[in-house]
Amino acid sequence: MKKLTKEQHHILIEKGTEIPFTGKLLKNKEKGVYVCAGCGNEIFSSEKKFDSGTGWPSFSDVKKGAVKLKDDNGLLMKRIEVVCSKCNGHLGHLFDDGPKPTGNRYCMNSAALGFEKQKK
Repeated sequence: MKKLTKEQHHILIEKGTEIPFTGKLLKNKEKGVYVCAGCGNEIFSSEKKFDSGTGWPSFSDVKKGAVKLKDDNGLLMKRIEVVCSKCNGHLGHLFDDGPKPTGNRYCMNSAALGFEKQKK
């Protein structure tokens, strides 16, 4: 795992959440690949990103095999936690209120992700 900032450690390791509408990747519209900030594992294509209005970067689909899903019953809610398949870092949660055809909304923390711009 790479050296993490305090915020990245809080999210990836301690399973924290960043304050909504503050993440550096929320409004990113460039083409490329979103990677795990902990290990560099490719997680999402920019083509799958959409504006959910929730304050966190949201994606409709994930790269095959890039994440593991775990039941998360904390905070008195039933949710699905999304973790990196390589380093087990906490990335965010999966909800079923996303756009068609998947219906998925992978609601991610910007600090848990890095971005690699598509080469021209």
